[in-house]
Amino acid sequence: MTSPSPKLGALAVVVRDGCALLVQRRNPPDAGTWGFAGGHVEFGESFAEAAVRELTEETGVIATANQLIDTAEFIHRNGQGDVTHHFVLGAVLCVYVSGDPVAADDALDAAWVPLNDIYAKRLPMSDRVDEVARRAEALLTVSGC
Repeated sequence: MTSPSPKLGALAVVVRDGCALLVQRRNPPDAGTWGFAGGHVEFGESFAEAAVRELTEETGVIATANQLIDTAEFIHRNGQGDVTHHFVLGAVLCVYVSGDPVAADDALDAAWVPLNDIYAKRLPMSDRVDEVARRAEALLTVSGC
């Protein structure tokens, strides 16, 4: 019997006009929380390709991938300490092209959320959303986008 493996995922980080595009998650382990659109990386797909695809599937928004911001590992455990979910995620800075966010696929809601609201954690958010948003904003400031 083989051991379960961590799941590889990608997040689409889209920042525009002082807001970031977030989705409210439908599925565990973060059901009900807000975070960047994203999902599983398919075999043979890059973080960038997966982020752009998942963004469109979850929100209808079209973007192009710019660069990998960061990777993060999340291990969720139940009350007995057993691992229930294990993800390795690549956060990809994406540049907005077109579309208005509409929740689809496994998102309950999708919206442009002001960065200040993210930093102040005014919504229930997935882990590190504020940190990733700050890094994205810093990259955009440095690159002049």
